[in-house]
Amino acid sequence: MIASIILNILIFAGIIGAILWALPKAEQKRIVFRYFTVLSNLLCAAASAAVVIARIAGALPAWVSILKYVGTCAVTVTLLTVFLFLAPSLGSFKDLLQAQDFLLHCLCPVLAIVSYVFFDQIKMSFGFVLLGTLPVLLYGIYYLYRVVYAPQEKRWEDFYTFNRGGKWPIAFAAMVLAAFVISVVLWAV
Repeated sequence: MIASIILNILIFAGIIGAILWALPKAEQKRIVFRYFTVLSNLLCAAASAAVVIARIAGALPAWVSILKYVGTCAVTVTLLTVFLFLAPSLGSFKDLLQAQDFLLHCLCPVLAIVSYVFFDQIKMSFGFVLLGTLPVLLYGIYYLYRVVYAPQEKRWEDFYTFNRGGKWPIAFAAMVLAAFVISVVLWAV
């Protein structure tokens, strides 16, 4: 399907271009890869590349569609976190929607949702909803360790402010629950 190929090429190019655009600007390049935004978009880019290759080869295997679903769930979490939590808590959308951030926070996630919902999905059992939640769960566990439990000299700054006032249990549960709801919605559509 040509629309699927075009959308997935745009997603892949947008994500890879945005990350390459961000790297020279990063003070420490490895910090870029700490963010769920970047990691979720890389997962989505890999899924989009797999869809393009599969479409050109003539068939979309179930595992590619499932990978696309998981990647789409992950970038949808990014999109909604930016619009519903980060921008309101920072008091501005401006910084979160400029240049490469517009691609990673908004445009590529929207294109991923459109391509998945209209072109790249297959019927899956409800159990696959847990796979859609997995990126947030795994990242959440790692982020929690790096921000709260890692030795002091190796801790990360709580750049998402989820541990503000020691409220990480609430933030962690809310993010996993939100990821689950997003996974259910994308599965049901």
